[in-house]
Amino acid sequence: MLDHDDIHPLFHGAPDSTEFRKLRKRLVRLTREAIETYAMVEPGARWLVCLSGGKDSYTLLAVLTELQWRGLLPVDILACNLDQGQPGFPATVLPEFLARMGVPHRIEHQDTYSIVTDKIPAGRTYCALCSRLRRGHLYRIAREEGCSAVVLGHHRDDILETFFMNLFHGGRLATMPPKLLNEEGDLHVLRPLAFVAEEDCARFARAMNYPIIPCDLCGSQEGLQRMQVKAILDGWERNAPGRRQVMFRALMNARPSHLLDPSLFDFAALERRSKTDEPPAADTGDVPLLR
Repeated sequence: MLDHDDIHPLFHGAPDSTEFRKLRKRLVRLTREAIETYAMVEPGARWLVCLSGGKDSYTLLAVLTELQWRGLLPVDILACNLDQGQPGFPATVLPEFLARMGVPHRIEHQDTYSIVTDKIPAGRTYCALCSRLRRGHLYRIAREEGCSAVVLGHHRDDILETFFMNLFHGGRLATMPPKLLNEEGDLHVLRPLAFVAEEDCARFARAMNYPIIPCDLCGSQEGLQRMQVKAILDGWERNAPGRRQVMFRALMNARPSHLLDPSLFDFAALERRSKTDEPPAADTGDVPLLR
């Protein structure tokens, strides 16, 4: 086991293996890189870290706490679980876990389950309405607790899947950004695991033996668009290992002049030069983006 004098209680019981140490360091490094790349930290800020009880949110909480523990994340962290009233939800698991780990937390009970099942016809997916209701409550809780940011456990694969869902079903190039300002303009939505692979979250949560709570509301539904996209990406990854990371890097390397959106690039300003014209001294081939 790892030396308890050198780690936060969230890491107690961690395997004392080279493989786990590499995994832990990679998670911390990639999370810190995302936080710095997207300027997530405001000095003195208070973050509402959302904990569902799944592998991703446990990993998020552990890594952020590790960074804070080592003085690398100068924010106050409040863990929050929204108990949405799903039948059979083990309501005592997270409060007991957080109390045992010494993590400041708030447990909120709101029966959004009944609203979702009442409004959505049988056979239709619940995700969109469930997400909207959950997000509304989390924004409210963040304001009540004096938090400046709602912090979510979405990882690299979630971001990729959302991109392809928008591409295949929404007709737009968009995904979940690592940092977003809400519509009211008073809260940031942050995704510090943006650079982290889902498999690393799964491996970490398994190694730590965290008490995973499955989402029976959505997980029990067949044929979700996200599941279909995930299967496609899994197939690509099997055929060409590393393909997910290449595609993710592409999202960080957009070239508006080589896409088709005239609101992002001034195609009308592109002018041919005659062969007798002197080329500009430093011609990059780009035209200023539209603002």
